[in-house]
Amino acid sequence: MADQDDEDFRMALRMSLNTPPEAKRSKPRENVIVQPSIEEESPETKNRRLQRELMAAAAEKRMLTSKNAVKREKNVSNLNVSVVEESEAVSKVDKMDVNSPVAQVVSRVEERRNLNSGKELSLAEANRLFSMVFGNGVSKEILSQWTNQGIRFSSDPETCMGLVQHEGGPCGVLATIQAFVLKYLLFFPDELGKNTANLPSQNMGPSRNSQSDCITLGNFASLTEDGKARALVQSMVEILFMCGNNRRAVIATLDGFGDHPEGSEDPLNDEIIAKTLEGLPFESGSDLQKVLRVNTYTFQRSASHHLKTVLPFFQSRLGAMLFLISALLSRGLESVQADRDDPSLPLVTAPFGHASQEIVNLLLCGQAVPNVFDGRMDLGGGMFLKGIPLGVEVGFLTLLESLNFCKVGQHLKCPKWPIWVVGSESHYTVLFAFDISVQNENELEERESQIRKAFDAQDQSGGGGFISVEGLHQVLRETNINLPQEKLDNLCSMGFIVWSEFWQVLLDLEKSLGGLKDATGQMGKKVFDLYHFNGIAKSVLNGSQPGGENPLQRPRLSKLKVSVPPRWTPEEFMAGSSAGEGPGGKDTVVEVTQAEPPQHAPLVDCIRTRWPRAVCNWVGDPPSIV
Repeated sequence: MADQDDEDFRMALRMSLNTPPEAKRSKPRENVIVQPSIEEESPETKNRRLQRELMAAAAEKRMLTSKNAVKREKNVSNLNVSVVEESEAVSKVDKMDVNSPVAQVVSRVEERRNLNSGKELSLAEANRLFSMVFGNGVSKEILSQWTNQGIRFSSDPETCMGLVQHEGGPCGVLATIQAFVLKYLLFFPDELGKNTANLPSQNMGPSRNSQSDCITLGNFASLTEDGKARALVQSMVEILFMCGNNRRAVIATLDGFGDHPEGSEDPLNDEIIAKTLEGLPFESGSDLQKVLRVNTYTFQRSASHHLKTVLPFFQSRLGAMLFLISALLSRGLESVQADRDDPSLPLVTAPFGHASQEIVNLLLCGQAVPNVFDGRMDLGGGMFLKGIPLGVEVGFLTLLESLNFCKVGQHLKCPKWPIWVVGSESHYTVLFAFDISVQNENELEERESQIRKAFDAQDQSGGGGFISVEGLHQVLRETNINLPQEKLDNLCSMGFIVWSEFWQVLLDLEKSLGGLKDATGQMGKKVFDLYHFNGIAKSVLNGSQPGGENPLQRPRLSKLKVSVPPRWTPEEFMAGSSAGEGPGGKDTVVEVTQAEPPQHAPLVDCIRTRWPRAVCNWVGDPPSIV
């Protein structure tokens, strides 16, 4: 089988490098003397050679039949594929259309090469991995949290779309996976019924209907088990490839079970895995090294196929830890340490064993950076603090920002999809909306966002919300703001400029010029629904059962009605809009309705870091972020 894979793989590589395939050698060429050693080959050798030639001929036939689908740039003759050239060829094929014949052949070869195999980590690698995650002297309680948490959906119909958490600690891993799962369930339901090779994030934008049509009115009971499993696999593959710089994904599984080919009558069984893992220690790098096996994939199609096959491993009690290990290895241990500000600290924080912000950021943006602001902060002397480098698919909000401990940048606050991991002091949950328009901004908001982004780029205070005088002048240049000298002098008198004071000066200036009018008459007011999911299983009485006293373990899902007032109060708006003059010069009467009495919970403070002054209401128990 290895010989067949090599021949098939080399044939695909030649096609990817635009080289005509070698002629088949099913019979000797004319005028060529056949070596006696070949004539006298053993039946076993002859059979193996014939199988190899048949595979090569089949691959060649597929390639020649579909040659019109492959664009050739140049021909390379007499190619000897070395290890380096093979890597370059794989990279080139990886950039092609995954549905192209060449890509499909290479993907199938990759699947076969990884089937029933897996690389064993060296003891040094395993020890380093364990030390990076847990540090030295980790407690048994923390290890128990991380080795007894599978990645499983809730059995409760109302929260069946959610991953249930029974142990503390791995919530940062589960919540981030959950955010990506919701992306697929809400905005790509059609793709879940297909064996799509491209991940939607790579070839589709938010061009769908603004309102998700997968789930209506928060009724998740219509989801199928197969659809949820596909969403989970796609989410995990997307995260791992993102960690691998979209070039590779490493999938960590366990040895001793064996992967089974498609169609096998003996698939991996949950009960078998659970029984085998019972009592198995995972208290050191050597314990990991004995059972851990890793496969590396360069194609999403083959990675998805493999992950679907070994999904029971990730549903087992080691699921959360296996996925974290997969993400770290996909990124590369050296790269992970280079991402961090202090690589001497463990990624799982003491004393409670929570996932660090570095773990959450790795799964959100593919880099284990420790901060949540945009880009990186220059501290001078060649020293930098690293934040989120680029925009993300799903975002992040934190209670710590409302307490002025940090500043979340626009990359995390305004993700591609309206889904956010929410951090508190000790737990991670998920906030999401069905309607992508909740992130739309009117003209007033867009202007503020533009100015705030320029301001934050000059903020070297670690999210403190102030900049230097030189930074202010740069902001004014970038945003084309012309401040009167008197106002500029007042702002700069203290030697630093605070955002709130700067923005108030701009508002006063705009009002004096009669600007910032809103033709909609809503003055920027928004009303929309958000949903909050907390995966920690909570015991509730199951009243539907006879007697009504049976406890039911279920996560919590809350629906919030959110009302975001205008950036200006009605009085400020009317004063700045020339006595209510509306479109066409006609007077406009703005009706201000009496809202419901606002309700408060710590989650509301998180929401207000994204939508300032938001008012929230809900029915039943308040949403919990702990």
